[in-house]
Amino acid sequence: MVDSVDSLPEDAAPDHDAELDTTGLYCPEPIMLMHNKVRDMQAGDVLKVIASDPATTRDVPKFCSFLGHELIHQQELDGSYLYFIRLG
Repeated sequence: MVDSVDSLPEDAAPDHDAELDTTGLYCPEPIMLMHNKVRDMQAGDVLKVIASDPATTRDVPKFCSFLGHELIHQQELDGSYLYFIRLG
């Protein structure tokens, strides 16, 4: 279940096992880096992704759906995008 894109206080952010900052990169690079990152992770781990490319609002949910991961939180913050993904 995806939380709303409303503001989330920093101390309420979901716990995560790894972080990937794709700020400044554009499609398809953020998704390619996510593929590489999740290869090093285990099922159930949570990946935090920070992005600046608006295309990630479309691409990250599709990435999760296609690969069986759970998008547990999605948020837009002043031109940046934040995602928390639980690996399936």
